[in-house]
Amino acid sequence: MGDDIKIYFIVATRESEANFWSKTATGKSLALYKSPHLEVNLYPENTTGLSEIYNLAIEKLKHEPSILVFAHDDIHILDFFWMNSILNGLHHFGIIGVAGNKRRVPLQPSWAFVNQEFKWDDAENLSGVVGHGSSFPPANLSIFGPPFQDVKLLDGVILAAFSETLKKNHMRFDEKFKFHFYDMDFCRQAEVRGITMGTIPLSLIHESSGNFTSDVWQQSYKDYIQKWGG
Repeated sequence: MGDDIKIYFIVATRESEANFWSKTATGKSLALYKSPHLEVNLYPENTTGLSEIYNLAIEKLKHEPSILVFAHDDIHILDFFWMNSILNGLHHFGIIGVAGNKRRVPLQPSWAFVNQEFKWDDAENLSGVVGHGSSFPPANLSIFGPPFQDVKLLDGVILAAFSETLKKNHMRFDEKFKFHFYDMDFCRQAEVRGITMGTIPLSLIHESSGNFTSDVWQQSYKDYIQKWGG
């Protein structure tokens, strides 16, 4: 990487540490990279909410100028230069991801949907590209729109920011949102604080497509709407 700054990759998994590296998409992807700039902060055998895990990392690294990457354990990283791509993106935006929406609407249940019937937002409002499946080539490719766009909401599959950005703006994940809406809430907090957000071109495959019907998701949605009023 061009800048002499460390990247901390924060990832929680239900797998054991050994199985993370040998069985998960993220673990197998990260195992390929032996860089002095990269350190993986792994939370194996995890049953704690992602927000709590991410906050532990933010607190731990708040005095170390670095890049924090928060990611799921089921992503295949296909970009050999992903670290450079993240660094470049953070020279343009305060918080980055790979997919997002350039606008928000009331009662939005996801960054991509505009109502509770899960109607996709218009393509002109979406940004980013994500592959889906369990191997390369992906089973399908979601081409939401051109990347490198300013957005209001980001998909939490992968998020990144400079530690200093999070520190000076007192940014933390709301631990009420354990596995759902933590990303939506985080973006709302960033917007209130005037932190720019944007998508970057970063090739990856996400194995999970999300679960929008569970009771836990429904309760999280109610909590999110109650907190933000829409």
